[in-house]
Amino acid sequence: MEFEGLAAAREIVGEARRLVVLTGAGISTESGIPDFRGPKGVWTMNPGLERASNIDSYRTDGELRRRVWQRRVELAEVDVRPNRGHAAVFGLVGQGRLHALVTQNIDGLHGAAGHTDVIEVHGNNTWASCLGCGERRPMTEMLDRVRQGDPDPRCSICGGVVKGDVIMFGEALVPHVIEAAFRVATECDVLLAVGTTLAVGPVNGMVPRAARSGARIVIVNGEPTEMDHLATAVVRGPIGEILPLLCAPPDGDAHVTATSAPAPGA
Repeated sequence: MEFEGLAAAREIVGEARRLVVLTGAGISTESGIPDFRGPKGVWTMNPGLERASNIDSYRTDGELRRRVWQRRVELAEVDVRPNRGHAAVFGLVGQGRLHALVTQNIDGLHGAAGHTDVIEVHGNNTWASCLGCGERRPMTEMLDRVRQGDPDPRCSICGGVVKGDVIMFGEALVPHVIEAAFRVATECDVLLAVGTTLAVGPVNGMVPRAARSGARIVIVNGEPTEMDHLATAVVRGPIGEILPLLCAPPDGDAHVTATSAPAPGA
C-alpha cells in the first residue's frame, strides 16, 4: 500500500546521518496500549480519565487512586510486546544513523525492543515513589499488594501516597532529561516525530528547535498534529505499516512489506 508523502519522507530519512526519533503514544497502539488524544483515545472516549494524570487530583482523590491502581493491575496482566513500529525504529541502530531516541511514552517498549539508551521525558512505570518521603519501590511489588487486597497501597515507611515514577500534569520534568531532549534536537539533521499529536509541552518544542537548527522534519501520525506546518514531509496512516517502509536501509528494497519487521520476541 502506498501512503501519501511516504516517498518524500523515505528519501529524507534515508539521507539522514544524525537522525533523532521522537515517539508518542501512537507507536504503541498496535501493541494493545490505547493512545490518549486519538479518535478512540483513552481521554477522547472518557474525558474524566484525564484527571488521573493530574498530580493534584491523584494526590487528593483516594477513589481516583484506587481506580488507577486497579487499571495498572489489569494492564499488567496483558501480554504487551513491542510491535513492528518499535522494531523498525530499533533497526535504525544497526544502520548507524540513529543519533538519539526520545519518547513521551512510559510503557518501556522501546527498551523491550532492544534500545539501551532512551531519553524518557515522562519517566516510566518500572518503579513507584512516595510523594511524602521519596521512598522508591519496584512497581511489581506495589501491584502485588493491590492483588492481595490493598486497593490504594501507601508507603511502607511514612504512609504517604505512592505513584508511578512518571511525570504527571502539574509536575516538573526532570531538568537534565528535558535538556538532553532539546540538545539532541539541535544536533540532528532530521527529526522524525512518530505517533504524537505534538500538543504537549515542553517536549513538543523539540520540533521548532530542530527546524531552527536546520534539520528537516518528518511527521508520521494517524491524525494531523500541531506541528504539521513545520514538517518537510507528513505521512498519515497506520504507524506499524509505515515505519518499516520508512526506516528500511537506504539501499534496501523500498517496497519491503510492513510484515517483514516482526516485533522482537513475536
